[in-house]
Amino acid sequence: MQTKTFSILPVLFAIAAGALVPSSAAFAGRHPATKPASHQKAAAAVNAPPSLATQTALAGSPPALPAKAWLLMDFDSGEVLASANADEPLPPASLTKMMTSYLVEQALRSGKLKQTDLVSVSQNAWCRGTSSESCMYLPLNSQATVIDILRGIIIQSGNDASKAIAEHMAGSEEGFAKLMNAEALRLGMTHTHFVNPTGLPDPAHKSSARDLAILARAIIHDSVDYYPIYAEREFKYNGIKQGNRNALLYTDPTVDGLKTGHTEEAGYCLVTSSKRNGMRLVTVILNTHSAQARADETRTLLGWGFSNFEKVTPIQPNTVLTTAKVSFGKADTVAAGLGAPWMLTVPRGQQVQTSVELNSGLEAPVTKGSVIGKVVATSNGKPMGEAPLVAQADVERAGLLLRTWQHIAKLFGK
Repeated sequence: MQTKTFSILPVLFAIAAGALVPSSAAFAGRHPATKPASHQKAAAAVNAPPSLATQTALAGSPPALPAKAWLLMDFDSGEVLASANADEPLPPASLTKMMTSYLVEQALRSGKLKQTDLVSVSQNAWCRGTSSESCMYLPLNSQATVIDILRGIIIQSGNDASKAIAEHMAGSEEGFAKLMNAEALRLGMTHTHFVNPTGLPDPAHKSSARDLAILARAIIHDSVDYYPIYAEREFKYNGIKQGNRNALLYTDPTVDGLKTGHTEEAGYCLVTSSKRNGMRLVTVILNTHSAQARADETRTLLGWGFSNFEKVTPIQPNTVLTTAKVSFGKADTVAAGLGAPWMLTVPRGQQVQTSVELNSGLEAPVTKGSVIGKVVATSNGKPMGEAPLVAQADVERAGLLLRTWQHIAKLFGK
């Protein structure tokens, strides 16, 4: 009997060794492509709220707003809490300048620009001060620092400042628009196409409420050093003091940004962010009929959002949620849990349920903190978010003999 056992061992060893080659499978996210859509009518026709069929909300009944399109987003998760016509491409007017300022801010962060760099004002960039456009009032052929230009874009909504920095960074408005569109693509703004850095009317120049919320979220998250500028109420340059056109900055201390816009075609637009009791919401109002209306509708949307949603912690970090089986390790299992605090924005008062999904075929070595699955949160059967499930300890790879025995045991179903 012993003789037979030893005679088949080399064969089993060879089979096992061949199966012990480390797996090379990898996981990658999928990003479905979305096609941009087309041009819409001017704001004068917007006097009725969007149809109920176009409105969506995660809780209750959203407010009936007369804007052509609007959206409410949770900043932390990026979840859209309520919207109407969220993906319809519309003229964004000076909301365009959020991308212009974002590119400047990222260039400052990376060192491509310095705050003290001087930007020249060309004939093309120079603003003649007509009532049809907003200006920083940079003198022709003068120079201004990048940080002053940035304030002129954000606070004064200066077309001249936007054109000047575009020429400084890319040689021309057209060249800068290519940078804008490349960044929009990177951020996932799939219903946006920029033609210029100002938002002055062009049939091909469009964005959507969802895309502008994505951009606002990127500014708040990525431009921490410069985001406070969006809350500044006034800026004086060339002896001319101008106030920020975001009326909510003067009436709501929880509002700290972001940008207004207006042309005849685009109507009155506003992107705003507000933080109350640890929860930050982003709103987008597109194509409403007056400056007062865009402020009032934003107040209504923020009030509804903060009243109907709350922050919850479904699971505390460092809590062991399950045990995952590990093949070919010195240990057969590893504890799994959250690697970081996890908060969700959910309809107020609703209970949250969680479930665990483990990746299949987990093999040693396993490093503490490595992702081995996910935790999914639902409320009333609706998905509310998910978080990575990570290993709570290291599991070293077993020696060759132990791995061989483990594989043999697998082959025989032990």
